[in-house]
Amino acid sequence: MPPKKKNAIPDRWTDYTAVGKRIPGTRFIAFKVPLKQSFRYHLTQSEAFGPLDLVRILEKEGQQLGLIIDLTYTTRYYKVEDLPNTLYHLKIFTAGHEVPNDATILSFKKAVRHFLHDNENNGENHSNMLICCS
Repeated sequence: MPPKKKNAIPDRWTDYTAVGKRIPGTRFIAFKVPLKQSFRYHLTQSEAFGPLDLVRILEKEGQQLGLIIDLTYTTRYYKVEDLPNTLYHLKIFTAGHEVPNDATILSFKKAVRHFLHDNENNGENHSNMLICCS
């Protein structure tokens, strides 16, 4: 397999819906990784999905973002600075196409617990958690 180009769209990225539905009984919403502006040249207008699109879609659905846990294995897809500064963001480098190892799972669980604890102590337990996947 040839090496990927810097602005290549992630494998199967266009096959997935931009934002999923809230997982019943949880505060989780899965979505595909938003792509920064430079990727838009490789996509049709209807395929484009960036950080601001994510925020708009969720606001339109009445969902409030609280935390993005990015589980991709790279930082090349979007800039954290392009996300609203009201969001918490955590990067957990996770290898694709395989079950995450124990250390990765533990990092995720700790992040969720920390976020829930902080929000409950601040009276902000209405915020959604989000997982960013490619």
